[in-house]
Amino acid sequence: MWQLAVSPVEIVVRTTIIYLLFLVSLRISGKRQLGQFTLFDIALVLLAANALQPAMTGPDQSITGGAIIIVTIFSLNRIVAEARLRIPMIQRLLEFEPTTIGRNGKWLKDQMEEQGLDLDDVQAALREHGLIRPEQMKLAVLEEDGSISIVPAAGEDTPQAKRRRRRYKRSAF
Repeated sequence: MWQLAVSPVEIVVRTTIIYLLFLVSLRISGKRQLGQFTLFDIALVLLAANALQPAMTGPDQSITGGAIIIVTIFSLNRIVAEARLRIPMIQRLLEFEPTTIGRNGKWLKDQMEEQGLDLDDVQAALREHGLIRPEQMKLAVLEEDGSISIVPAAGEDTPQAKRRRRRYKRSAF
């Protein structure tokens, strides 16, 4: 139960490799927040976690090995978070740029498709900002955090937009 079947260094190296591969995979697959996961996304993450676990532990099934993995994952996560804040290149690699998806009352269909947004997503964002028709919009931007910001056209009288920030999907995993 407590006896390691492989060296602690091997567990740390295996966990680091898997963490970095998983981080790269998440970055490539698009930006999602937990609140915007579909049932399929949740199933994918659970299956991936189950599939990756043996790659981290190897033949080790000890509590000590599990503890080493947990400490390694949380440490790596903290290191990446700090590096993202302090090193601009890391920030550019890990974060998305805002994307204009609508301008002057018209949706930019190519950009919407590229970002994995459909008409229902952007129409919902319009309504959340107190607008009814795309013609009432001057600018719509898919922000780096997955929310959609909408600037009303000049002269549009809109009720105050909801304060909550809804997250929209970019693309399927």
